[in-house]
Amino acid sequence: MTLVQKSAGISIQDLHLSFGSTKVLTGVNLEIKAGEFFAFLGPSGSGKSTLLRAIAGFGPRPKGKILVGDRDLAGLPPWERNVGMVFQSYALWPHMSVRKNVAFGLVEKKVPSNQINEKVEAALSLVGLLDYAERMPSQLSGGQQQRVALARTIVVEPDVLLLDEPLSNLDASLRVQMRRELLALQRKLGLTTIFVTHDQEEANTTADRMAVLDQGVVQQIGSPQMLYDHPENLFVARFLGTANILEGEITKADGGAQIELVTGEKIAIESSVFGDGNLVLRPQNIAVRQDPSASALTGKIVHREFLGAQVRYLVDVANTQMVVDQSHALDQPVLEVGAEVGLDINKKSGVFLPKKEVQHAA
Repeated sequence: MTLVQKSAGISIQDLHLSFGSTKVLTGVNLEIKAGEFFAFLGPSGSGKSTLLRAIAGFGPRPKGKILVGDRDLAGLPPWERNVGMVFQSYALWPHMSVRKNVAFGLVEKKVPSNQINEKVEAALSLVGLLDYAERMPSQLSGGQQQRVALARTIVVEPDVLLLDEPLSNLDASLRVQMRRELLALQRKLGLTTIFVTHDQEEANTTADRMAVLDQGVVQQIGSPQMLYDHPENLFVARFLGTANILEGEITKADGGAQIELVTGEKIAIESSVFGDGNLVLRPQNIAVRQDPSASALTGKIVHREFLGAQVRYLVDVANTQMVVDQSHALDQPVLEVGAEVGLDINKKSGVFLPKKEVQHAA
């Protein structure tokens, strides 16, 4: 048999959740497509795991709606939701073999024994552990235990797969391997999946789209590239990778636009809005010049890190430290700490985040 799941979309509508008087989730609205690999991304305490557990039916009952397909899960106990969840700890029964762990949910549902054997073998084959069926969890590596937890979840054929930081207990190299396996398995099953993580690299490399949360509020939703290239606020800009934030005012200049920084420097940019705000510049979109005379910004290198594929410089510009990444080629010389340099910025490389209502270009 094959374990091909019938996917269901998820609609979360005006969800609020509190622990006593403490608000944990505020006004969450999300639409997750059927078959999508979606991530909840945010720092510790942002509410991402609480939101995942609310979908699964754990914790206090929230206000609002959680629709999976056309079913409203609000008020249903976890065992009636047909939602599968893989916990951070894997939560395997230590006294049961791999086979019995995977079969547990089917036994509880009173599925006929011949179907249980068939489904368990199919699930173990999907995760590459059929030859380990009679082993105990203590005889498995961390990555193998995670596969068992996945097999135990998908064998009951849930409408939705929920993954609560499932890679956090693995070492760095195994995490890379397992996130690829997770994505490959999800694609094979076509199963709607929500992946909770605080690691932006994990989210970037697996998610079709993601929601960035902070303090229980969804800050922005979109594809990893869209959120990185076009953050809507400073939190998203800073959380997704490294960002240089330059405060200033955008004004019209010479048929175009410029930003005058609070430190006095002026940088030509392309902008359709004008006013006070912050210019977000990614380190790879700034070029370092050994001759600072023709550059809009000048400064001194105060720190350098060689990262193999690139060299990262920390440049002090009028008491503001800017991070600049330059790609590295074979035997290419690096600049020395203490060197006076210029910084060139492409007009199209910055994202302007206005502080308040701004004037749009005519």
